[in-house]
Amino acid sequence: MGAGHDHGAGSANASALTKALALTGIFLIAEVVGALLTGSLALLSDAAHMMTDTAGLAIALAAVRIGARPADSKRTFGYKRFEILAAAVNALLLFVVAGYILYEGIQRFVEPAEIQSLPMLAIAVLGLVVNLISMRILDAGRSSSLNVKGAYLEVWSDMLGSVGVIIAALIIWATGWTWVDPLVAIAIGVWVLPRTWVLFKETTNILLEGVPEGIDLDSVTARISSTPGVASIHDLHVWALTSGMPSMSAHIVLAEGADQDATRVAVTDAMHDTFEITHVTLQVERADCRSGREHHGLH
Repeated sequence: MGAGHDHGAGSANASALTKALALTGIFLIAEVVGALLTGSLALLSDAAHMMTDTAGLAIALAAVRIGARPADSKRTFGYKRFEILAAAVNALLLFVVAGYILYEGIQRFVEPAEIQSLPMLAIAVLGLVVNLISMRILDAGRSSSLNVKGAYLEVWSDMLGSVGVIIAALIIWATGWTWVDPLVAIAIGVWVLPRTWVLFKETTNILLEGVPEGIDLDSVTARISSTPGVASIHDLHVWALTSGMPSMSAHIVLAEGADQDATRVAVTDAMHDTFEITHVTLQVERADCRSGREHHGLH
């Protein structure tokens, strides 16, 4: 038994991603040119994050558009899983960028470079403004979509990078300590890694059809077992097709004299009300099918 899903959130996410993509894409060009002209690794680090923001937002937007396609004869679940693939790609991009910045930062300690602090400061301030606007645009959709959450995380990390670059530029301008530049660049990379790992774990869990975050399998089992008309339960599976879309399937054995339709509806309602699982598939049995005895199945 399944329930329909509201596609309004998908449209809103697509609109937010489009606006954020336009902002970051335009600023990316300016920041790359600025990083090359000023010689700042911290600014280049921020530009690299901005590049992954742009790529990540483009991937996320494509995922929303593709995910909105209806199911067909080849993909009966539709294309919603593409959103999770996009979020995983975003996480991998962040890992690569963080590794590159860490490497370049160490190299800069060995071979310091001349840095133009005032242009570096101006570009970083502009980058901060762009990131804050993008974060505001994406904020509404990040709680309901891992795809948007991944895009938000990238913009958020880049916002921190802009703050770090601003601080570095001010210190270099006041003291001439150019070693602050690679130090800030490395700090940005280290700061982003744990949050990227969390996103990667969440996407991997969905791709492996693990139990969604916030749902305890033992609690699900206990709730089904306590439903009137249920004698026992087996072959229980709980997974998510994409973020915010948990699904469940199970075999339930009826108690003596229980009505199969009423029991099925009761279990389905319990899963929706207690765990917000809206897609439930049940096989209802008069006897445990694992015993080899005759049973009746209802899907």
